[in-house]
Amino acid sequence: MELRRRLLVLVICCLSLVIVAMDISIVNLALPEIRRDLDASVSALQWTVDAYTLVLASFLVLAGSTADRVGRRRVFLTGLAVFGVGSLLCGLAPGTGWLVAARVLQAVGGTMLNPVALAIVVNTFPDRAERARAIGVWAAMSGLALALGPILGGALVDGFGWRSIFWVNVPIVVLAAVGTLLFVPESRAARARRVDPVGQVLVILVLGSLVYAIIESTHLGWTSPVIVALIVVCVLGFCGLLWYEPRRADPLLELRLFRSVPFAAAIVMAVLAFCAFGAFLFVTTLYLQEVRGLDALTAGLCMIPLGLLIVVLAPISGRVIAARGPRLPLAVSGAALALGGVASLWLGPASPLVAVLGTFLLFGVFQGTINAPITNTAVSGMPASMAGLATSVASSGRQTGITLGVAISGTIASAGVWWMVVVSGLGVLALGLLSTGRWARASAERAAALFEQVETGPSTTQVVPRARA
Repeated sequence: MELRRRLLVLVICCLSLVIVAMDISIVNLALPEIRRDLDASVSALQWTVDAYTLVLASFLVLAGSTADRVGRRRVFLTGLAVFGVGSLLCGLAPGTGWLVAARVLQAVGGTMLNPVALAIVVNTFPDRAERARAIGVWAAMSGLALALGPILGGALVDGFGWRSIFWVNVPIVVLAAVGTLLFVPESRAARARRVDPVGQVLVILVLGSLVYAIIESTHLGWTSPVIVALIVVCVLGFCGLLWYEPRRADPLLELRLFRSVPFAAAIVMAVLAFCAFGAFLFVTTLYLQEVRGLDALTAGLCMIPLGLLIVVLAPISGRVIAARGPRLPLAVSGAALALGGVASLWLGPASPLVAVLGTFLLFGVFQGTINAPITNTAVSGMPASMAGLATSVASSGRQTGITLGVAISGTIASAGVWWMVVVSGLGVLALGLLSTGRWARASAERAAALFEQVETGPSTTQVVPRARA
């Protein structure tokens, strides 16, 4: 495949990444208007965000393995269609129940896009150097989409109403679908992982019951029989995963990966970092509009410093990792997150806007330096055959973190949210230092040896000729 066509494939895949990632954050600027228009409660607003990220977290790994089996191009096109229909229905929703249901459908499509698109990118760029640059562009677009979501959302909400933040996805989906039909070849894995329905059900039970318990505890109370039952289901589901998954040849969650300290630390850091970021987006957008009285466009423009820092720091972070490893970016990211949480404790209705924007800069430093080292740490020492699964689990950790962050931020006072952010930042800092030492690298090498048989098996990818697609 000539270079121009490979670059077109990269652009098409990045388009899908942008709309899926942006829809995590773009909806935050619309929450106050959704509340007024649909008479929504705080828990309904939380579900508007969390229904999307919860489905993404639950089904990312399944979507990736399904695409390996039945064809990545086919699943990618299906995901675009489902995401587009879900976006259209979100914009037409007459009430919060319909909106949450449409967000679930939208997220089902999203699960077929990001992991599958990344596999298409890896397959399209066989040269290692070109592949590294392509993945670098991919990672930068992911962080940028999250940061620019509130900015674009503010402009759309202020100019066209909250429904426009969903309708804007439709032409992008159509453009990506046409490009996929014209330029993206079909590909499959030579050895696709088998479906693990029991593991998938257990993951849904664990995440769904935990998030539901956190969100609904506000008005039901933690001692409510419903909340207690949900917590019991979560614990039993988690124990079921620990018992069942090691007994499968192709488990949904490959628990042996967690024998690698860098991998285990990367997943925990992903949850902590994006829990803090999800809480930051949810609380900050409500603070700017409902406490300070800013309109949606002005609130979105306040996020520009954050977005600019991500654009600048993401590629620098990648170069630092290539030259010196992930320790420094992780340390900077964790420290910036903790300082951002401390600074946010002092913000009030009359705080100078300069102080508010300065606090956002700290979160920009954090977000601009966290994505690349998490991915790098997750695959550190892993054989190539496990790299895709490792990055999928790391992506699920990010979505789980955002889901929990939004759920928690609606159930505790704002000061509690910022203390949670501080603790998360300190956790990222500590785990970043722990996971990049000699002892951690040795554990990654021992874990990689467990997958030697997979690594020495047949080649991992085959390309189906264009005529058969």
